[in-house]
Amino acid sequence: MKGFVLLGFPSLSPSFQLLLCSLLSICYAFTLVGNLCIVWAVLLDSRLSRLPMYILLGNFSGLEMCYVTTTVPRMLFDLASPLPGVISFHGCFLQFYFFFSMGTTESFLLAAMALDRYLAICHPLRYPLLMSQKFCCILAASCWASGFLWFLAPIVLISQLHFCGSNVLDHFICDPGPLLASSCTPALGIELGFYSLSSITIFGVFLFIVCSYATLLWTVMRLPSSTGRQKAFSTCTSHAIVVSLFYGSVMVT
Repeated sequence: MKGFVLLGFPSLSPSFQLLLCSLLSICYAFTLVGNLCIVWAVLLDSRLSRLPMYILLGNFSGLEMCYVTTTVPRMLFDLASPLPGVISFHGCFLQFYFFFSMGTTESFLLAAMALDRYLAICHPLRYPLLMSQKFCCILAASCWASGFLWFLAPIVLISQLHFCGSNVLDHFICDPGPLLASSCTPALGIELGFYSLSSITIFGVFLFIVCSYATLLWTVMRLPSSTGRQKAFSTCTSHAIVVSLFYGSVMVT
């Protein structure tokens, strides 16, 4: 099979598809600009670039720009086109690999950021030693390396399957569900392995973040000063919102 047809949103009228394309283009532009400003600020300010919280935030923002770029530009192009989008076989699996690898890396980075906040609030005196600049850089690099290796084996195995069925994927990206459905080779083991790795990533990392926040919350509530509690909460609120949005949408999916 030379390529696949991404069906996209066939039930939407052409005018509504153009409207959706415009709205998503604006959201995509804001995402790129916002995250680029964060990365730029961290790189320009030597003080910020030495703080673990901002090192992780800079990595997260840079990753977010790459993550959305793996799927959104292609989806916008297909929405603006009157014909269904055609993607090559290799292009489909490259998108599949980078989308899931970056999503996994983002999950690991969120866990690393939760660990950073836990150490900063629950162990403030030992924080500079426990979360040094060197250790933070190693932690961030480990998140990237683990994320890009996590799904490598199952994605390579899926790409080796024989696709003799319909090349039309009822999706707007190359997703494992439609790909496995179009395969003529029994792949129950590969499918179970892939979704097991996904479940470990989603629920395992999410459980780690919840446990760290539960401990953090217990520590904050025991602080004698209301100003101290407010300051501690303010450093965690934005991260908690991102975690809720990310894992909420992933779990629903």
